[in-house]
Amino acid sequence: MAFAQPNGVNIAYDTFGDPSSKPLLLIMGLGWQMIFWDDDFCSRLASKGYRVIRFDNRDIGLSQRFDEAGIPDIGALISAQLKGTAFPVPYTLSDMAADAVGLLDVLEIDSAHVVGASMGGMIAQIMAMQFTERVRTLTSIMSSTGDPDLPPPRPEALKILYTPLPTDREGFIKSYVNVLGVLSGPEVPVSESQARKYAEMTFDRGLSPDGVARQFAAVIASGSRKEGLKSVTLPTLIIHGDKDPLVPVECGIDTAKAIPGARLVIMKGMGHGLPEVLWDRMIDEIASHAK
Repeated sequence: MAFAQPNGVNIAYDTFGDPSSKPLLLIMGLGWQMIFWDDDFCSRLASKGYRVIRFDNRDIGLSQRFDEAGIPDIGALISAQLKGTAFPVPYTLSDMAADAVGLLDVLEIDSAHVVGASMGGMIAQIMAMQFTERVRTLTSIMSSTGDPDLPPPRPEALKILYTPLPTDREGFIKSYVNVLGVLSGPEVPVSESQARKYAEMTFDRGLSPDGVARQFAAVIASGSRKEGLKSVTLPTLIIHGDKDPLVPVECGIDTAKAIPGARLVIMKGMGHGLPEVLWDRMIDEIASHAK
């Protein structure tokens, strides 16, 4: 692992594979550290001929925290969005996209294949719109256009979003394993060993509940990207599970419809997560797309 300071923000990152191979940037979602792009997943992807780069988004994991910005009032932000009024947030998804582009600058990479999951998919979409020349292909996994008319998360997923987790190690791990199980769903679940590994690493690398709240505020404040995505002409792959309780499959379908020529892959039984049993298919889909 290494650190870079794109745009003055301290970002933790890892690379896998030959530095001379095609660069592929992985962007993870809300509250999830880069370790959710599993070491084995990254190594398998690198074996397909890529230089794989993963990183902790700002305010999560080992990257820079923005504690001086305080904790946003999510309720007030949502109310402002519904009224169409402005509400200040510590930073935006565009700022987070600029972090990703800045990391490419530090690594002296002119352009990369960009793969984002959940909030990471939103950031990847913004990169495709605002930094088009830096993106070779776009892959958006279990993400959304942000259209407010799309179906909301299921109640059990919403409850997880708003329920504080224990702060002691064993309590956190037990609760987080349950969270990951609920999100992945019963049909293609994340294994207990995989979930426990991620829970342990998340705790040991450092919790940032306030940082997650600030990321969540950035997601809410970003609004809809639907109109902007109509201008994206990059080769685009949309991957979504048909059992996603947090970002319903309609969100993936909407994203594919918004981007001209996008290819949509719906994975049967997949919830919100990257269970190991789906890695081979997902990697094959990414590799066949990111050429």
